[in-house]
Amino acid sequence: MAIVMKFGGTSVADAAAFENVARIVAAEHKAAPVVVVSAMSGVTDSLLKATVIAATGDAQRAFASLENVFKRHEAAANELLSDTKREGFLKQLQSAADDISQLLSQFAQKPSERKALQDAVVSFGEILSSTLLAAVLNQSDINARPVDARRCIITDDEHTCAAPLMSESSTHTQNELLPVLEDGIVPVLGGFIGATKQGATTTLGRGGSDYTAALIGALIGASEIQIWTDVTGVLTADPRVVPHAQTIERLSYSEAAELAYFGAKVLHPKTIQPAIENSIPVRICNSREPEAQGTLVGPQAETSPRTIKAIAHKTGVTVIQITSARMLGAYGFLRALFEVFDRHRTVVDVVTTSEVSVSVSLDEAGALPAMVEELEELGTVRVRKGQAIVCVVGEGLRGTPGIAARAFSTISDINVSLISQGASPINFTFVVYEGRVVEVVTRLHEEFFATKSTK
Repeated sequence: MAIVMKFGGTSVADAAAFENVARIVAAEHKAAPVVVVSAMSGVTDSLLKATVIAATGDAQRAFASLENVFKRHEAAANELLSDTKREGFLKQLQSAADDISQLLSQFAQKPSERKALQDAVVSFGEILSSTLLAAVLNQSDINARPVDARRCIITDDEHTCAAPLMSESSTHTQNELLPVLEDGIVPVLGGFIGATKQGATTTLGRGGSDYTAALIGALIGASEIQIWTDVTGVLTADPRVVPHAQTIERLSYSEAAELAYFGAKVLHPKTIQPAIENSIPVRICNSREPEAQGTLVGPQAETSPRTIKAIAHKTGVTVIQITSARMLGAYGFLRALFEVFDRHRTVVDVVTTSEVSVSVSLDEAGALPAMVEELEELGTVRVRKGQAIVCVVGEGLRGTPGIAARAFSTISDINVSLISQGASPINFTFVVYEGRVVEVVTRLHEEFFATKSTK
């Protein structure tokens, strides 16, 4: 039974990082690893910026903006590969550059196809990193082979945020990967990318490399999915806010999903679902400290002695309150309300209701003006921007009274809104002004984690 090892962009940032990944993969060689790799750090952003420039009609300047991207790959190849392997990779790099140049030239000519063109351009970040990593592994005496993820992950045609077609992906993935694994070869795939049934390149959305790893793990029946990143597992809080945040040894799927959804950056929110459906443990490891014990996410986790496991937060939140006397004794009001968000494809995070009002929080408010216009047909609308969600998570919340009271007494001088407890038995969430969220998270972490170790 194989394992899946996913390496993020910071894990393949330069030549030294590629060498480090090769050592990590070599240590797991007997476990039959399938490697999924992101683009080199910063490359996806550079490719996206190039597509924006190309859309203005200046394809030449767009291509010129990518000079450093090509130089970084060339420099890594020059440092890591022997003459023959280097020559082969540099030919592929030049071919990729030619293809990207041609794609960028089409942006101004084909505005209706820009999303598809964007996917095609952005995919080269993962294609190049997976090709280079396979060459580096072979250079390190690990028999490896690059496998085009577009031959494995088959998706719908929703460019820039495609959804996998599981039946087709299962057939393609097993046909592509199982023979390679049976031959003792390490397959290396780029994450984040797939293809439609017709063969058009698609992407799974930002952070989609984790999703690719989970999908591959589910489709081949992996024994474990490893997410290698630049932090040691899931922490009790964002280390940028709480520098002394501690690594959590074990999390349940439910705990990890809540943390991911409400701001923890280590796991992409979609990652957990394929693992849950197939009961595959997910291990989060630090590629810079491979010997350190990370976090194991599985079907069950012991409750922590302190009850809560972590405090997550999400900034840039918009709160909308809709007040209407029509709610009194009426049915169908909430349906009409949420149909507005559905039409604008806007996800609602937290919902609280009273007899005559509903308040919701939105993470993405790009369609806000149009939504407000429609919502005003249902009642009086009030919008508050610059808010933040705080989420306290732990399996122990199920049966431990007084945790919320203890938390709110710790921040009693700070205004709190949209308190939601009970919708999920393992968390409670609330909203505060964004300017005070660092203070809130810091105080809560001090209250719950200052003296005890995390289990």
